[in-house]
Amino acid sequence: MGPDAVAIIPGARLVRRSADTEFPFRQDSDFWYLTGFNHPEATAVFRTTPGRPAYSLFVQPRDRAAETWTGIRPGIEGARAEFGADEAADCGSLIESIPEVLNDAQRLFHSFGRDAKLDASIQAVQEDRRLHSRRGGAPIDEILDPRAPLHEMRLFKSPEEMALMREAAAITCEAHQAAAREAAPERNEYEIEALLDYVFRRRGGSGPAYGSIVAGGANAAILHYITNDQPLRSGELLLIDAGCEFKGYASDVTRTYPVGGRFQGAQRAVYQAVLEAQQTAIEAVGPGTTLPEIHAAALRKLVEGMLDLKLLDGQIDDLIEQQAYTQYYMHSTSHWLGLDVHDVGRYAVEGKPRALEPGMVFTIEPGMYIARDDASAPESLRGIGVRIEDDIAMTADGYENLTEAIPKTSEAIENWMA
Repeated sequence: MGPDAVAIIPGARLVRRSADTEFPFRQDSDFWYLTGFNHPEATAVFRTTPGRPAYSLFVQPRDRAAETWTGIRPGIEGARAEFGADEAADCGSLIESIPEVLNDAQRLFHSFGRDAKLDASIQAVQEDRRLHSRRGGAPIDEILDPRAPLHEMRLFKSPEEMALMREAAAITCEAHQAAAREAAPERNEYEIEALLDYVFRRRGGSGPAYGSIVAGGANAAILHYITNDQPLRSGELLLIDAGCEFKGYASDVTRTYPVGGRFQGAQRAVYQAVLEAQQTAIEAVGPGTTLPEIHAAALRKLVEGMLDLKLLDGQIDDLIEQQAYTQYYMHSTSHWLGLDVHDVGRYAVEGKPRALEPGMVFTIEPGMYIARDDASAPESLRGIGVRIEDDIAMTADGYENLTEAIPKTSEAIENWMA
């Protein structure tokens, strides 16, 4: 932060679901990363101004009546004793405290646009300082977005964070196994989703890290299909993209299972093409590699598969240059993973793709999606969607596949389902 600086980091608030009910509370990822405080309406203040508390928390105070309805709060005392704050106060006093919070600050870290009252209070302090500049005061001359340094910090996972991500992956493995064994004809997508959720919670996770995709048959060609309300049918595939959130950290896994336990006909050929693309992409991982290089490795193998399957016709290099493959593969191969499933961190530095370094975690998830009504595709391939996704952590000498325990080869999947 540098000297004479203040950072103001708001936490999340409850969000209305309908009428007088709210969605389950989920803490803001930046706030959680810095504080571990998992209650609504809180704000953290960090200061390097001389003589000021380095770390303050503004929180909901203890309130017996409120706690009877919604649960025990740490309160002001708990913010200090349990969460290490040097100073704590009622969150209701935050706005009136802003002039004191900003006293002597020459640099402010604050994200405008998230809290109108907080923004207005900061702007009022700035204007007051301008009006009284003849008395020696001056407005804060440098206001920075705290997310820039924070997200760079979050991109590199500590050993403690990696342990949490391994546990999220282990829970996800168990959930996929339970779901795969129930992928039978006449089951419904929502039954499989419910089973995933059950394992996530039973093993201590907070639930799914994102809306689970349980897509049978042609629904698998819809990238973010989350309706999950159709019956499973014999002879079709079931694409499951689901990962557990454990203590804030996400797992993100996709596997594609044959309904009934056996890959049939063209399904096996499409599945093998995607598997080979994913294996090629994983083999390309190493210190100094970039995500675009990993994507290029997967893409080339996918286009080879599309040629073999008669989905495309021509020369590989020409098809890649013309982006002819986008009819069947229209997304990137990787994204960062951490406290958010599409986690924070810059993908480029100084205009160039950033090299992978130890502590970074990302996905590798090629796919092939052939719509049911695609008249240009061979009839035997229509309505087939396949994606295979793993979570990869960079290490000092290579990588660790956090989700390797979930089978991927067609034979291993068939054995697992049996």
